[in-house]
Amino acid sequence: MKPTLLAASLLLTGAAHAADLNTLTAEEQAAGWQLLFDGQTLNGWRASDAPGSFSVKDGAIIVRGPRSHLFYVGPVQQHEFRNFEFKADVLTFPKANSGIYFHTQWQEVGWPSLGYEVQVNNSHSDPSRTGGLWGVQDYPKVVSPDGTWFTLTIRVDGKHVTTFVGSEKTADYTEESPLVRKKGLEQRYLARGTFALQGHDPESEVHFRNLKVRVLP
Repeated sequence: MKPTLLAASLLLTGAAHAADLNTLTAEEQAAGWQLLFDGQTLNGWRASDAPGSFSVKDGAIIVRGPRSHLFYVGPVQQHEFRNFEFKADVLTFPKANSGIYFHTQWQEVGWPSLGYEVQVNNSHSDPSRTGGLWGVQDYPKVVSPDGTWFTLTIRVDGKHVTTFVGSEKTADYTEESPLVRKKGLEQRYLARGTFALQGHDPESEVHFRNLKVRVLP
């Protein structure tokens, strides 16, 4: 059967879109953006606890399996970031619970102790939703439902952190001094470090693609 014009158009659009994944436009390159994920391998990333919880398929990092964290250890900025703007496209599934850590450091086991976690959760029982700073400035509203790709943006400028889900601001936080933290979160503070993607539990599935960063002064 010959494809209809509409079907052929959709196929061409899909192919063009796939070709654009995990790449930078000329404008992004001129603005200083750099890719953290090549779309095909986990080169530049290192998994703790259970490395099998991370794989790559169709241009995305698939996070599914026992607790594990995937730390960026690649060459960009020698995986040491202070002031930056970070973007990632994210897709969640029902009961997904994940997060993106920043200003953290590699550790072999356990939940990352250093840095902040930007929550990724649209339907898990945890009431802290996507885009909030988990345990510090949580966000209560679901902006983008499961099954829909959205762009999560994190910006750190000095002591000021802002996050966005799409165009909606989900955190606007200035780190106070002296620092007051709940027990167990004493090392949630701004310093410098790398990024990490969270694999929370075997029932959680999240996909990440188009991971990129722009270093700020």
